[in-house]
Amino acid sequence: MTHAAPVSPVDRAGLRQRVDKALTGFLTTQRGWLTGVDEALVPVAEAVEAFVLRGGKRLRPAFGYWGYRGAGGVDSDQVVATLAALEFVQASALIHDDLMDRSDTRRGEPAVHRRFASRHRASGWTGDAEGFGDAAAILLGDLCLVWSDEMLHSAGLDARTLARARPVFDEMRTEVTVGQYLDVLTQATGDTSLERAGKVARYKSAKYTVERPLLLGAALAGATAEVEATYSAYGLPLGEAFQLRDDVLGVFGDPAQTGKPAGDDLREGKRTYLVAAAVAGTDDAGRALIDRHLGDPGLDGAGVARLREVITASGALARTEERIAALTDTALAALATVDLETEARQALVDLAIAATRRAD
Repeated sequence: MTHAAPVSPVDRAGLRQRVDKALTGFLTTQRGWLTGVDEALVPVAEAVEAFVLRGGKRLRPAFGYWGYRGAGGVDSDQVVATLAALEFVQASALIHDDLMDRSDTRRGEPAVHRRFASRHRASGWTGDAEGFGDAAAILLGDLCLVWSDEMLHSAGLDARTLARARPVFDEMRTEVTVGQYLDVLTQATGDTSLERAGKVARYKSAKYTVERPLLLGAALAGATAEVEATYSAYGLPLGEAFQLRDDVLGVFGDPAQTGKPAGDDLREGKRTYLVAAAVAGTDDAGRALIDRHLGDPGLDGAGVARLREVITASGALARTEERIAALTDTALAALATVDLETEARQALVDLAIAATRRAD
């Protein structure tokens, strides 16, 4: 139980294909509704379809599904479709995040606000192309959040089962939204404390990536309080480790794998745990360099390289890697404290490894 299985835990039980099938079916229906309103909405349908169907790790539905199975839930396509709604929450968060960060790309393709700004320019429309792109991204992100709710309720589960899951789903969406605000606030205030970086990571990403999907699956299965407590004890540290890996990739990742330019988090001024640890561990010259270049949208490759050197020399990269490993160990230890269905337990172990050792 210490090594990832040959078959990805996201692919077990045909899960990825079943999630994609559910998303495709839902989006086909939504495209029909949109085009019935106005043919001008075809690009909206196309943009959401491209964003949701042509990328994504499907980790959140996987955590939800194996959390459901681990709590004794019986497999069904209706459960898979219900949990696929998590992908629309993710899409909403990413579309808005890219806009707030002024990111050019996502998964190697133009970010949604850039896509619609380009459409405006190519069509020769009046007004500001960038403003149009921004407005479109806000609305498409909102639309994805609306559709997450609609998919949750239209997947075929009975009202009593959904009523158990509803509070988890609602709180998760609130948490990720306030987490996004705290991230923006932290960039504005320049807070580089480890405490603030940890809180932003926890609410912006960690909880809705692992803990809440697990608890959503647990609620659908009618899990015991013991199982729910174990899922939180596993999900919170693992979610933080997932975000820390994301932070490392945001500075040191290969653009060919991450789909974003090298050092993008540095240009965006992200006050991550990695950066906070560098500020705490470097000397005055290193802090001055960080202050000068962090958040510079025009930061070139040489500037990225200099900041990477400071981060590495300060011990922040090693400290972050050690924390990822420690948090993952804590999560796996928690998982061993409760009786779960065997295949689900192994899938959750493998998901922990896949989430924290990824390169994209």
